[in-house]
Amino acid sequence: MSDARDRPRGAWTRRHLLGLRELSAEEILAVLDTARGFSEISGRSIRKVPTLRGRVVVNAFYEPSTRTRLSFSLAAQRLSADVLEFSKSGSSTAKGETLIDTARNIEAMGVDAFVLRHSAPGAAAVLARHVDAAVVNAGDGAHEHPTQALLDLYTIREHKQRFEGLEVAIVGDISHSRVARSNIWALQKLGARVTLVGPPTLVPSRFAELGCEVSHDLDAVIPRVDVLNMLRIQRERQGRLNFPSTKEYSRLFALTERRLERAKSDVLVMHPGPINRGVEISPEVADGKHSVVLEQVSAGVAVRMAVLFLVVQAKESAQRSGERPALASPVTSETNRRPS
Repeated sequence: MSDARDRPRGAWTRRHLLGLRELSAEEILAVLDTARGFSEISGRSIRKVPTLRGRVVVNAFYEPSTRTRLSFSLAAQRLSADVLEFSKSGSSTAKGETLIDTARNIEAMGVDAFVLRHSAPGAAAVLARHVDAAVVNAGDGAHEHPTQALLDLYTIREHKQRFEGLEVAIVGDISHSRVARSNIWALQKLGARVTLVGPPTLVPSRFAELGCEVSHDLDAVIPRVDVLNMLRIQRERQGRLNFPSTKEYSRLFALTERRLERAKSDVLVMHPGPINRGVEISPEVADGKHSVVLEQVSAGVAVRMAVLFLVVQAKESAQRSGERPALASPVTSETNRRPS
């Protein structure tokens, strides 16, 4: 599979980014290539370009966020867009207003794009059906987190220069992870092999149906992989603790210096954050020479600049031609209900 960096951006025509499952490899690479073009802006003395001057981007976050929310805000500002920050707390949502009614009212003020994080799987797809603005999924329940996976891919390519034939292990709470799902779809489309690692309660065998290898033995997997992506235990999405104790989980699945000694000399250690130091990864590894955690955060700004640019450009192109682009098909059975 070709991984050339001069791939034309014309591969992107979507006015929404709802997930990576429906994207082609060419579309994913178009985002990465566009992001690479934007990456040098962060090193300038004036970190801003006029690309989206006069446009308005709404950050609508119905769940807490640090990295994703700030990254999208910074990305929009570096493109010279105006940014409106919206959170569930203190809004009319507390009075019973639905997501759709809220969005339509905000759109009536003159808005070009919504960045939505929501606890309901499929929330971004629902919103995309009811607004003319571009919609970017910033995480919907345990369904997908496409821009996190894209920045993971960007970081991997900067180091490895390819995806074809790479061995990637995603370790931890796979069942509740939207990051894992987006990475699974994208990595396999680009030619990488994915192994999911964790206790059976968090990595059930049914995940093998997605084309992944499933393992419950981190020590057996470490020596052969090129990338280790360590995930947080998402207690907020679990009805109960899915393992005997945090201490027991760490003993079997935490990435420690001792475990890392058995890895390849050029292995990449990744984490989407927030990190629970000493639980899924030791402080020494998180801050060590193999870690690219802070590079992932830096890449997130360029990737989100690329996504905002591409979806707004596609929306405006469709408006000029008088077309309304076809939307993605429903992603889950929950897509058809209107999240509050």
